[in-house]
Amino acid sequence: MPFDIIRSDITQLDVDAIVNTVKPNFEAGPGVDSAIHHAAGPQLARTLSELRHLDVSEVAITPGFNLKARYIIHTVGPHWEGGIEEEEKLLAECYNNILKCVVSNNLDSVAIPLISTGFHRFPKEKALKIAMAVIQRFIVKRDIQVTLVVYDSTSYILSQKLVMFVQNYITSRFSEPNLDSLMNERSMSFENEVTSSYQQSRSRRRARNIDDIVAMREETFSQRLIRYIDRSGLTDSAVYHKANIDRRLFSKIRSNVNYQPSKPTVLAFVIALELNLDDTHDLLLSAGYALSSSHVLDLIIEYFIEEKKYDIMEINTILFHFNQPLLGS
Repeated sequence: MPFDIIRSDITQLDVDAIVNTVKPNFEAGPGVDSAIHHAAGPQLARTLSELRHLDVSEVAITPGFNLKARYIIHTVGPHWEGGIEEEEKLLAECYNNILKCVVSNNLDSVAIPLISTGFHRFPKEKALKIAMAVIQRFIVKRDIQVTLVVYDSTSYILSQKLVMFVQNYITSRFSEPNLDSLMNERSMSFENEVTSSYQQSRSRRRARNIDDIVAMREETFSQRLIRYIDRSGLTDSAVYHKANIDRRLFSKIRSNVNYQPSKPTVLAFVIALELNLDDTHDLLLSAGYALSSSHVLDLIIEYFIEEKKYDIMEINTILFHFNQPLLGS
């Protein structure tokens, strides 16, 4: 199952488990811990009073009681001491132990906050990089849904430098005057978008193979995708994991020759297969879409393809920053 990023109240999420950061002795704390206790009800405090002490990065699991989530996974995050007390290693262990707990309890989904970035003062960019690295390594071979819950846009910036590069690229390519308003519009309709703007000239294109040109005539999206997968030499599971796509969705696409995907789904496969711009346009066209210089999402994807950067989690951090739909999830 895929990875997702949302801004939300973690106590309201309907998932198998949510994660709460606690004190080593389980003494109730402020902020999210207090909100979780309030939403779960008094049974949570009584259950925690019976548990042993937790060391930093250790986890314990309890029922969710009155929460929508079935379980709560409790962990102790490291306090930032300037990086001299192995804080980064401890935070990575925190996330890894949480995910192991999810799998060992046969759960399918978990929502995790950005651990230790509040009271514990862990630098947000470092914390985010650690979270992304651990989650990415873990879910590549496991079908679980991981949702990272953040509370504001400033808490989710992986790289200010990368944001600046993407912003400059968008500004230089954008074809409409209302850039700011479009960037704030996330609920764009992608299902029936068809545009001829893909014919605009693009840099760093690679010449098509003549066999590809002949083969793609009359192909549906599903047929073309499978051909591209076969050409890549990757296994199906490697592709849908790289694309941040649920295994069940991939199965529908493979089994239904006329399957109609959303545009973000097509773009997720573009990134997973590391397609160049020509192949990207062809795969999009087979599903009835095209890249447009009037859409921020398209320009961001084009930027990453031109830069030959195909890390879907990094791309999704930038899409999230610009209030665009995420790929795959």
